[in-house]
Amino acid sequence: MVSEGSVSFKGLDLEQSVSAKSPPLDKPENVPIKAVIETPKQSPVFDPSNPQHEAAIRLQKVYKSFRTRRKLADCAVLVEQTWWKLLDFAELKRSSISFFDIGKHETAISRWSRARTRAAKVGKGLSKNEKAQKLALQHWLEAIDPRHRYGHNLHFYYNQWLHSQSKEPFFYWLDIGEGKEVNIEKCPRSKLQLQCIKYLSPIERKPYEVMVVNGKFVYKQTGKPVHTIEETGDAKWIFVLNTSKILYVGVKKKGTFQHSSFLAGGATIAAGRLVVDNGILKAVWPHSGHYRPLEENFNDFVSFLRENNVDLNNVKMTPVDEEGNLANKQRNSNHFRCNSSEDDFNFEANEINAKDSIDQIR
Repeated sequence: MVSEGSVSFKGLDLEQSVSAKSPPLDKPENVPIKAVIETPKQSPVFDPSNPQHEAAIRLQKVYKSFRTRRKLADCAVLVEQTWWKLLDFAELKRSSISFFDIGKHETAISRWSRARTRAAKVGKGLSKNEKAQKLALQHWLEAIDPRHRYGHNLHFYYNQWLHSQSKEPFFYWLDIGEGKEVNIEKCPRSKLQLQCIKYLSPIERKPYEVMVVNGKFVYKQTGKPVHTIEETGDAKWIFVLNTSKILYVGVKKKGTFQHSSFLAGGATIAAGRLVVDNGILKAVWPHSGHYRPLEENFNDFVSFLRENNVDLNNVKMTPVDEEGNLANKQRNSNHFRCNSSEDDFNFEANEINAKDSIDQIR
């Protein structure tokens, strides 16, 4: 481009003229416009006739199909869990409370049917192993309660119901009938309603399932070693061995998650507490207020460990805390009744002396 101009200082006027001239271009004449403006070439990947394009489409469809099936599977799992809990609640509520809202006479057959429903809740697994142990008597109330309120709290109200000589069944009395306004100082009703034990469904308990591989404890679902030693040291890890010799391990949360949680109140071979360091067992002892394991049960668990090649030479088998020491002191009675209170024994005495009353809650 060439610039030309002239400048004049007359009258202080400034004039400038600029002209633009383009130098001649060396280009052929009569070039068609279509040749100058070229259309962009289509990428071979997006060409429908290209094999890569077809493969990409096919892969995308497979992925979408997998994602859809995964979502449906997750929904199915959630639905199954929900139905399990719903049916469990409905069945127990029907046999505990709802029946007595119906203004009809209860027949002997219906009475036995309700009793069978209750017994099945605490007797699950008993037929699979002759050494199986069901929940301790005081925690039967927890298992057959539709809300699974903490058994230790429930028996305060159960004792009150026994002394009231009410003709109403216990749970009906507690939630609907004459005892619905009863509030006990040792266990206020707010605490009773708040502390409900989580009962795991068959699917929910899978993350807690533990295998013994080469003498080490590992979670079956993830393959990661069990590790119970935390920095704070406050966590208490518990275990149960079911009647099919499947081991479950988890953290105890008082009033929320306890030994009865794993098997939803079902029978066990052994139950207690343990300490595991990156899969290596460091300590184990029978400590369960829900199952009250006998020394025989603990010996069965030790045999289970030996069968799975667990090195027991350096494993502590005595309690390492105050709660456990209580169990150790009671070992001579062949009963490990850890964390028991005077109320617990009063409860059992009342049970023995009130068999006729017990029939009413069934």
